[in-house]
Amino acid sequence: MSGMAVGGWIFAALMVLLVVRVPIGIAMFVAGAGGYWFLTGDSAPLLNSLKQTAYARLSNYDIVVIPLFLLMGQFATHGGLSKALFRFVAAFMGHWRGGVAMASIGACAGFGAICGSSLATAATMGQVALPELKRFGYSGSLATGCLAAGGTLGIMIPPSVPLVIYAILTQESIGKLFMAAVLPGIIAMVGYMLVVQIMVRVNPACGPAGPVVPWRERFKALAEVAPVLGVFLVVIVGIYGGWANPTEAAAIGAAACGVLAITHGGLRLPGLLACALGTAQATAIIYLVLLGADMLNAALALSQMPVELAAWVQAQALSPMLVMVVILLIYIFLGCVMDSLAMILLTIPIFYPVVMGLDFYGLTSTDKSIWFGILALMVVEIGLVHPPVGMNVYIINRLAKDVPLTETFKGVMPFLASDLVRIVLLLAFPAISLVLVRSFGA
Repeated sequence: MSGMAVGGWIFAALMVLLVVRVPIGIAMFVAGAGGYWFLTGDSAPLLNSLKQTAYARLSNYDIVVIPLFLLMGQFATHGGLSKALFRFVAAFMGHWRGGVAMASIGACAGFGAICGSSLATAATMGQVALPELKRFGYSGSLATGCLAAGGTLGIMIPPSVPLVIYAILTQESIGKLFMAAVLPGIIAMVGYMLVVQIMVRVNPACGPAGPVVPWRERFKALAEVAPVLGVFLVVIVGIYGGWANPTEAAAIGAAACGVLAITHGGLRLPGLLACALGTAQATAIIYLVLLGADMLNAALALSQMPVELAAWVQAQALSPMLVMVVILLIYIFLGCVMDSLAMILLTIPIFYPVVMGLDFYGLTSTDKSIWFGILALMVVEIGLVHPPVGMNVYIINRLAKDVPLTETFKGVMPFLASDLVRIVLLLAFPAISLVLVRSFGA
């Protein structure tokens, strides 16, 4: 049986396990272990691999950055830092038509810069911004749609846990990937704000203007949010400037957010325990998925499926851009059935060799790796809001109990159009994701 056939059977087994609602980490582990056993024909190589896989993965110094970024997000969530961010942006934009919705998107971007999780960003900012949007008379579709879409900025604006995972899988620089994500993240935020402006111009009643905030209050809001912006700059500049590795910068960021949560957000012992427990639970889930992905990837590597697939694509003499578009469409389809982290872990070992074997605009291997990482992240982000799963949509809709789910999905559609435009721009102009890396890189 060919490697492609064996890999196909492994994926078929994985899909069956997912359909019967087996957790993704366990499903990948079982499918991978079964494929490994089939390919070796004996249990001894599998058992030998199992005793090494967990140690090799969990002793990797790079993955320590994951719980540290998660802890930073927990402090930001429980310490009330989201409220300061929303007040700051709303103070400067809330008096515009659609301004409170735009402020919600800006606050999501700011919160994503210290959180790294889209689901946490959507849930936290939803609790802060939904009451204000409702108070000013925003339509249910615009209020929930802008928050569901804005929540996706949690993984687009660095630090981003999926980007860390991508860096570990591809042995790419975490700092370069973070820097590459900054400009696409800003474009995403501005694109969402433009969507709000278009919507309120078409239907002014859906997003009325709020009151003008005096300049004294604006400067007060700026002073409150300045330490949060400082944490972001310390983490990103520290990593890319070379004076701290990603783990050290994440530790500094987590400690700084903890201090801010205690001094500014009133976080006390019960909240600290909740932050520690939340971090431990999320870390355990991610590590389980990582171990499952390692087992699956070991089986796929043994089958030679990734190598055979890459060779087959090259032999077809297909346009590299056509291949990339097909890969991105597969990501959008997978977004209907699985979460972003699972998609990254499942697909990168398959698609990465294919992409690296093709020529795109004469890019170097490093530039191509970074560009593909940002593209993959952007398309994975769409899975958080598009039907039928759209986890961000369900989170926001659960908070806005008076808004029908159909209205929320209707509200995110214009933002999906903005996502499509952004993906086309990045496909056509890779420099968007590479300009900062090339300008400030060593």
